[in-house]
Amino acid sequence: MVGAMMGATACGSLDRAEPAVFAPGIAGKAQTDGLIVGHRLMAAGEHELALRAYTRAAAQQGLNVDTLSALGSANLRLGRLGQAESLLRRAAEDTPDFPPAWNNLGVLLMEQGKYPEAAEVFRRAFATDDGNSDAIRQNLALALAKRDGALYADSQQNQLQLVVRDDGVTVEPL
Repeated sequence: MVGAMMGATACGSLDRAEPAVFAPGIAGKAQTDGLIVGHRLMAAGEHELALRAYTRAAAQQGLNVDTLSALGSANLRLGRLGQAESLLRRAAEDTPDFPPAWNNLGVLLMEQGKYPEAAEVFRRAFATDDGNSDAIRQNLALALAKRDGALYADSQQNQLQLVVRDDGVTVEPL
C-alpha cells in the first residue's frame, strides 16, 4: 500500500504543482450593508431593530450623511425627538445638498408643531431635489397648509413621509 502511494507520488499525480480542486477554507462573516437592512426594517415598522442596523452601519462607514440621516429618522419614529433633531440637523448642515436629510428634518419639525420652520426646511428639500420627489412635494404642501392655518390640514396630519437615499437616488417613502 505504501509502495502504491510512493509510486503515485513519483508519477506526479499527487503533486500540488498541477491544478487541483481543494476544499474551501473557513467562511468569514458575510458583510451586509446596515443601511439597506435598516431601511427594510423601517419600512416593516421595526424601528428599534432599524436603529441597531443603522448603528452598525455607522460603526462600519462612519458618521456620514447617510448614517446620520438614517439614525435621526429611526429616532424620530421611536419618539426620541431631541436625539433625532440633533442628528438630522447635523446631516443637513454637513451635506446641504442631501434632500432626505432636509425632508426628514422637516417631518421632525412638523411633529414638534414648528410649522413655519418646517415649511422652510421642506422648501430647501424640494429645491435641492429639483422637485423630483412626490413625497417631499406633499410634505411641503402640508407644512404650508399647517403654517397658514388651512382647515383641511388636520385631516392630513398622518400623511408625512420620510425618505431615504439608495445608491445616490432618493427613494420614497420610508
